[in-house]
Amino acid sequence: MKLGQFTLSTVSGGRFRPDGGTMFGVVPKVMWSKLIAVDEFNCIAQATNCVLVQTGRQNILIDTGYGGKLRDKERALLRADPGDPIVDNLKTKGLAPENIDLVILSHLHFDHAGGGIKREGEKLVTTFPRAEYVVQRLEWEVAMAGYPELRAAYPLENIAPLENSGQLRLIDGDVEITPGIFGRITGGHTNGQQALFIHSEGETAVYLADACPTTRHLPALWCMSYDMDLLQARRIKPLLLGEIADRGWLALFDHDPDFAAARLCRDPEREFAVTETRVEL
Repeated sequence: MKLGQFTLSTVSGGRFRPDGGTMFGVVPKVMWSKLIAVDEFNCIAQATNCVLVQTGRQNILIDTGYGGKLRDKERALLRADPGDPIVDNLKTKGLAPENIDLVILSHLHFDHAGGGIKREGEKLVTTFPRAEYVVQRLEWEVAMAGYPELRAAYPLENIAPLENSGQLRLIDGDVEITPGIFGRITGGHTNGQQALFIHSEGETAVYLADACPTTRHLPALWCMSYDMDLLQARRIKPLLLGEIADRGWLALFDHDPDFAAARLCRDPEREFAVTETRVEL
C-alpha cells in the first residue's frame, strides 16, 4: 500500500502455532477461543508480519521473523515454516538480502530478531550484509546480560553476532531512526520494546510490535504470558491504541494470522474495535 511517498508491504517472517494460552495469559480459554480457532493441542495460528518500507531512498525492514536456524525439534514443536522465511518471502518481491539498507528490530525475541542472523557453514553471520541494524540500547543490554531466566527469550545466536559485525546501531529512547520512521519505547512486553511510527505526507502507520500483537488483543487486560512487565503492558496498550484511533492512523499487527493492518475506533464494550482491515499491506 502507499503511505504518502512510502510503499509498505507485508513480508512474512514465518508462520507458527504456539500454545493459545501463552498468547492470552490470564484470559480464560472460554473467552479467547471464541475469537480464534484452536486445535486439539491447544495451539493457534500466528503470523510474523514483518513490514518492508520502501522510501525511494532505502529498503527498510521492520523485524525479521524467526529465521532459518531453528533446530528440528523447535521447528516441529512450533510447526514453523521450513527454510528461511524472511529471505524466501523477500525474494518473491524481487529483493535479495543485499538489497536491504536498514533493519529495525522492535525487540530481540526469537520470532522478531531470529531472521537477522543466519548460519554460513559453521559461522553465524548477518543475513542482510549491507544493512544497518537498529536496536534500542535498553533492549540490547537486557538481552546480552546473560540472565538465566531470559535464556530462552533471547537466544544469543540471534543477537551476539551483531556486536562485532560493524552493522549495529544502538538508540536511546524515543528518536527518529531515519527520515519518516520514529521509534518510541513502550516497555511492557520487554523493557526495551519499541513501537515504530511511520510518517509520510500527513499519513501515519504504527507498528505495534507485541504491545498489541493481534486484533484479538485489543482489550487492555488481554496480554500475553510472555510480557515481562504486565502492569506496563496493560497501561501502554490503551494509550497507544487510543492515539491511533483518535488520529485515524493505521495499526500494524505483528502476529495476527488474518490481518496485517486495521483502522480502529473506540468501543464501549471492548475498549477498541476494528473498523477496516487489510489482509496484507
